[in-house]
Amino acid sequence: METDRISNIRIVLVGTTHPGNIGAAARAMKTMGLSRLYLVQPKRFPCAEATARASGADDILTAAQICETLPEALTGAGMVIATTARVRALPWPLMEPRQMAKTLITQTTSNECAIVFGREDSGLSNQELQFCHAAVTIPAADNFSSLNLAAAVQILAYEIRLAWLQSNETERSKPSVSLATSEQMELFYAHLEQAMIDLDFFNPEKPKQLLRRLRRLFNRAGLEVSEVQILRGLLTAAQKAANKSAKKPG
Repeated sequence: METDRISNIRIVLVGTTHPGNIGAAARAMKTMGLSRLYLVQPKRFPCAEATARASGADDILTAAQICETLPEALTGAGMVIATTARVRALPWPLMEPRQMAKTLITQTTSNECAIVFGREDSGLSNQELQFCHAAVTIPAADNFSSLNLAAAVQILAYEIRLAWLQSNETERSKPSVSLATSEQMELFYAHLEQAMIDLDFFNPEKPKQLLRRLRRLFNRAGLEVSEVQILRGLLTAAQKAANKSAKKPG
């Protein structure tokens, strides 16, 4: 069923300043069959303005999950797509809206998926981007690329709807691989950092961009649960070997 697949996609709004944008985003979601809204530190919510702008999508606002951090909002998500409108010093894998939608529809058979939208004035920080597998950008006009938050939600929600309608029955029923969840990946990254320190490969006082580059590498790979377990086993073995070597008399 459509609702079974679409219900695996959540919309995450980070640091939204204007409550009207939250309500308008909820309306945009409902028109396209999306229902799961997560709010990370909204400035004002609940709010009458949000309810008014929702125009009948009150159920989505009522069920919205309020979170203190982005990792909390991404709990259980195996595929996370960030929205961005600016060039980054360390570019993340980038998708167009239609490609992003097809990717999510494919993944929803076996995975929770999330699309993350940043603040109205500054978008997502580089640190927040690190929690995402890839980024999507809406190709707006060069001379006026500023897009309202709710309008951006509407465009991407429409592309998801279109991708669902265009997918055939075989694609809809084909199981996708179960990817490692956001929290499983965070545990892996913490383990990776400690292992690199233990192996004298990484100096936390001079991190440069090593950790961000490794996050980009593994996020791009889309690791399965079993693959993360293998990598963590490898890290543990390397740490034990390094510890034994350090204890040997010189």
